[in-house]
Amino acid sequence: MIVEVEVADEPAARPEELRLLEALLFAASEPLDEPTLVRALPDGVDVKAALAALQAEYAIRGVNLVRIGKKWAFRTASDLSWLLTKETVEQRKLSRAAIETLAIIAYHQPVTRAEIEEIRGVATAAGTLDVLLKTGWIRPRGRRKVPGRPITYGTNEAFLSHFGLEEVTDLPGLDELKGSGLLEGNMPPGFSVPMPSDDSTLRDDEDPLEPGDLDLGLAPAPEASSEPESPVGEPSDGEGEK
Repeated sequence: MIVEVEVADEPAARPEELRLLEALLFAASEPLDEPTLVRALPDGVDVKAALAALQAEYAIRGVNLVRIGKKWAFRTASDLSWLLTKETVEQRKLSRAAIETLAIIAYHQPVTRAEIEEIRGVATAAGTLDVLLKTGWIRPRGRRKVPGRPITYGTNEAFLSHFGLEEVTDLPGLDELKGSGLLEGNMPPGFSVPMPSDDSTLRDDEDPLEPGDLDLGLAPAPEASSEPESPVGEPSDGEGEK
């Protein structure tokens, strides 16, 4: 009995110039122009024709040969770019001004911007509150029942979660702050740390936010210039926000 075995046809020989061109483009750290390829390839190679043939060969693959300006490079096929998408979380440190503002809001809430400035002794840039609002650690509570009806601010659950607190009353008191070295030993006479409260119920001196407030945005608009914040009164340490 004779068994016939089918032998697959051998693949057509691939032009050597395509292999060379392919190797050059894969190994290159940046796109290559045609003059550079001409100098690298053997004499007599039609670079334009070879590029066109290689581009057609890779058109249906996961990597395509693309022209970038007057240069050529291999790039991931556009319909597969989602595979290489990488999402990262960028961690940014708060400025000293933002940390001080956050601490004042946490301990003195509900508090207005003017009251924050009075406690800090320097003007608070609009962008400082804006940054804290974007972190989600503070929220607008209401409006103070005074001329101008300024917005009052307080902390929220995201603040407690980030700092590992069950409730805002777990914030350290005066003795704890001294013991941790966050407060110097020689404090001004009568200095005290208030007992914080994040009770969401509006106080007698607060009005509820108006319906249009959320549509307009409650975070102060960022200042156009990056000039340093101006002092309010005469700060005892002579320093402004940093």
